[in-house]
Amino acid sequence: MKRLIVLFFSFVLSCSCFSQNEELESLIIGLSFQKSDTTKIKTASKIIKLLYNSKAYDRALKYSIETERLSEELNYTRGSAEMAYFKAIIYNKKDDYINASVQFKRAATLFETLKDTLALAKIKSRLGSLEIARGKYSIGLKQVFDGIRELEKRDVKEELIIAYNGLAKAYEKTNSLEKAIDYNLKSLAIEKELSDTEGLINSNINLAHLYYYKKDFKKSIRYYENALNYAQDTNDTLRASILPELGEAYFKIGDYKLSAQYLVLGIKLNRRLKDNDGIIKSLNNLAALNLAKQQFKIAEQQLLEAGSLGRNRANKQELLKNYALMKALDSTRGDFKSAFTWQSQYYKIKSALDAEKKTYNTPAPLEEPIIESTLQLEEPTLSSTKEDNEAKRILDKYKLIFYALLGAFAIISTFFILFYLKRNNRLKYTQELEAKNKKIELQNEAILEQSKHLEDINNVKDKLFSIISHDLKDSLTSTKGFIDLLNDGQLSQEEFNSLLPELSKSANNASLLLFDLLNWSKSQMQSLKPKPSSFDVQEVFYEKVKLIEQKMQTKGIVLIDNTFPDFVFADRSMVEIIIQNLLANAVKFCKSGDSITIGNEIDKNKTIISVADSGVGISIENQHKLFDNNAFTTVGTSNEIGTGLGLSICRELVALNEGRIWVDSEPNVGSTFFVELPKKSIENAVNTGTTPSVETPQPSYSAHSHLHKSR
Repeated sequence: MKRLIVLFFSFVLSCSCFSQNEELESLIIGLSFQKSDTTKIKTASKIIKLLYNSKAYDRALKYSIETERLSEELNYTRGSAEMAYFKAIIYNKKDDYINASVQFKRAATLFETLKDTLALAKIKSRLGSLEIARGKYSIGLKQVFDGIRELEKRDVKEELIIAYNGLAKAYEKTNSLEKAIDYNLKSLAIEKELSDTEGLINSNINLAHLYYYKKDFKKSIRYYENALNYAQDTNDTLRASILPELGEAYFKIGDYKLSAQYLVLGIKLNRRLKDNDGIIKSLNNLAALNLAKQQFKIAEQQLLEAGSLGRNRANKQELLKNYALMKALDSTRGDFKSAFTWQSQYYKIKSALDAEKKTYNTPAPLEEPIIESTLQLEEPTLSSTKEDNEAKRILDKYKLIFYALLGAFAIISTFFILFYLKRNNRLKYTQELEAKNKKIELQNEAILEQSKHLEDINNVKDKLFSIISHDLKDSLTSTKGFIDLLNDGQLSQEEFNSLLPELSKSANNASLLLFDLLNWSKSQMQSLKPKPSSFDVQEVFYEKVKLIEQKMQTKGIVLIDNTFPDFVFADRSMVEIIIQNLLANAVKFCKSGDSITIGNEIDKNKTIISVADSGVGISIENQHKLFDNNAFTTVGTSNEIGTGLGLSICRELVALNEGRIWVDSEPNVGSTFFVELPKKSIENAVNTGTTPSVETPQPSYSAHSHLHKSR
């Protein structure tokens, strides 16, 4: 035990020089003067925990080994069990799977004799997570689930985080993304309770990745931005890894402006940190953005730099993306020969990645032990002269055969060379023919894309006919009924005079609606761009509210007006259609006594308009279907029937005006639809310096302002 005391004193000197943790220093000093009993073991356990939490794993391991020896000398089973557990989790942190597994199993045996169910649950959970990390998912899942019940029963939060993370990883690797999301959310909830910043960052990033794989880019953006907020401005390395991913997610939803801001900030930060992989990803994503905006020269420069870095780094995943973008760029510019070259490079990299993936998913074979050979070569014995002569004769015979074969080989080689030269000429001709065929194939692909575009335009035409027939039906039916009454002589002159203004108003409404719809159809069917101008959004609200006043009075709905004069820069006719659709939907799903609230709010260089109702609300499941291209509709509170295409068209019109549309709804509470529109033109913003270009945008982390519903 003298050696143990000397070792502890050496740790005291080390800690007094370097440690800033007063509690740790106090425990180490106290340990040196304690008797070698269970009290000393308990003190050592506290020291090991502090060292482990401060990531001083080597020192924690030394204390664990020495304390384990003392526990065995004292025959203190709990001390031995705890030290085996500490050694296991330390080895796990040091990526030493074999020692970690051995110590976990030894600790489990000792705790089983003590009948400590909580400790056994921790070990099962940790051991299962260890197996999952090694790719043994079925074994790991069973062990984690064996332990997790007791951990949830005892509410051991720190251990539950480890268990949930292990389960999430296993389900992600086996493509069970929904379950992976569920366990990441469970882990996130506990990390919020414990204010575990590091855990919150990791869980938000994991969720962002999972939603990206599911192509739910809006949720992916939300969790990436959460991770950025937790990382703040202090962790540049973490921010440098998140920013390119966040920029790519914004690109996927068509928000090119925010995408450019995050991508340019990401490339600047990665260049400063000299993180080449981050630079490659940022360049590829910026090139994709510029390609979509038809800025081909900038896109080409970015792709060439990314490709050069990718080949130096052997970053196959980003090279795959780079080659696909280069092929798309050259195809768009009509350079089909170059596009074919990039396509060949793309498939070469893809084949290599597929082969690596197959190799990775196949368990590695067990290595057989190496057995050194003990055989010795025997010394040759002397032969007689007669035997030597016979051997020489045989050797001469073999030489003659060899020279004959060599001559035959020379003749055959000459023949094959001549054959090869002729075949090479044919092969060259065949390759040129294949290149021409490939060029024709690429041209055919371009023609097919154009055909699809024409088909989409035709579909828009069909949508318009459907909407016109639906939205004009009410006005025309009302007008026809009035004319029938007049024709049958069932109206007196006094009744006729009183109803005449209503008839005029109904006809005027139908005329305005038809004008708006035909205006929009013209822009769609002729592929024209919107014609933005500055106008007061409050005036549009006033005009469109007049169209629904009669229906609101009939259904007993109250209108709350929170609007104020505010100018936006957009196509007025398109905005009128958007607001008219949103107001009509609000009336459709309100009951007697409900209210509709209209409002607008300024957020930096944008305006956010809102239409809120206290009606029946929308379920989470149906919210995902609202803005799809496919028709989705439900019956209104007075059995109103629609085409289900109104919100889909609203989404298209908002996108044409470089805006955004989204919904916040809760069943039986109500719904609020938000529309974000720019306040000035892009050209004006660039000239005044308020909006950065794609090459050098300035980032903004401020969250979008949200309007609250007035009930």
